[in-house]
Amino acid sequence: MSDEEQDRLPRAYRNTDFMDTVDARPLRILSEYLQPLSHFRHENIRDTIVFFGSARTFEASAMGRYYRDAQELARRLTLWSEGLAQTNRRFVVCTGGGPGIMEAANRGAAEAGGKTIGLNIGLPMEQRPNPFITPSLNFEFHYFFMRKFWFAYLAKALVVFPGGFGTMDELMEILTLTQTEKLRKKFVVLLYGTSFWKEILNFDALVKHGMISESDLNLFEYADDVESAYVILTEWLTKKYLYTAGGLPEIAHTVD
Repeated sequence: MSDEEQDRLPRAYRNTDFMDTVDARPLRILSEYLQPLSHFRHENIRDTIVFFGSARTFEASAMGRYYRDAQELARRLTLWSEGLAQTNRRFVVCTGGGPGIMEAANRGAAEAGGKTIGLNIGLPMEQRPNPFITPSLNFEFHYFFMRKFWFAYLAKALVVFPGGFGTMDELMEILTLTQTEKLRKKFVVLLYGTSFWKEILNFDALVKHGMISESDLNLFEYADDVESAYVILTEWLTKKYLYTAGGLPEIAHTVD
């Protein structure tokens, strides 16, 4: 390398010092849109089923049945999806990429031989990518809102297992987008574990006090076992996204 070449400044997009500045924040945000988009296109992934739930629910814990149920439900949904006549990947299991319920769902999908997505987020504790995510579909986000965008953008169904602040934040984000019709596609939200969710979230009280409409209670359903959840999800997805009454695939609409 000549002295002249050594003395040249790096191009802005290769200048790591600049890319870490406040001024370059729009570029970092855009990269968290473009990188996943490129991978999803390359892997021919059309849409997803998103699993939310606690990172603290382990197989051997007191709430371990939810881990096992998430694993089995994801396995069965992946086998169903892999059996569809298709030219692209439909209803791919997607999680937040961490431990607990997220690991369980990725694990079940991997056991079924399917690809599975992990949208990880850099946090000081808890959140490390689990080993069951398809390597080419393992993403690390810095911005929560870009991670949430990718949860919503490809999803056709959401399964919400018991969880804490993060799970409730993600659930309420989706319910708000659906209620306000910012999600222009048809969408099913399934709360897994009726007794847990009715104890934690009193939706009837929100109706009673006029904070939501009674019709908003139709934005979600409950399930308490793998078989019921599997039937609800596969029948709904088949009806809304595989075949219409006329026997033709329905056109999907996504976020505004």
